[in-house]
Amino acid sequence: MSYAYLDTHVIVWLHDGLIERLSEEAKRQIESNDLLISPMALLELQYLSDRKRVGVEPLSIFTYLHATFDANLCSFPFPAIATEALGCRWTNDPFDRLIVAHAKANRDSVLITADTEIRRNYAAAKW
Repeated sequence: MSYAYLDTHVIVWLHDGLIERLSEEAKRQIESNDLLISPMALLELQYLSDRKRVGVEPLSIFTYLHATFDANLCSFPFPAIATEALGCRWTNDPFDRLIVAHAKANRDSVLITADTEIRRNYAAAKW
């Protein structure tokens, strides 16, 4: 079983039906892996919602992605994620840092992201 984590913008695009924004590789990864969402991505969605940058509540987005894409909220142990995040010194963004650390701590899992900085710094990032 292989996992692919969804970065926050990918979560929003999938929810909003903006499949055309995804690369062909991102679509392949979505189709061929069990999809996971880091709880940190859910928290980032709340942050964006609070600032009126996302118009749907995070739990509604998650419920839709779970029902439509069988995406699950990952329950990987937080101490392992936090320990991994200590080495992510290439960013000061706490959301990116923990989302990447989550995928990395869980057997260097794929992280589907369009974020070029993440892709430069995390070998298993795909776009």
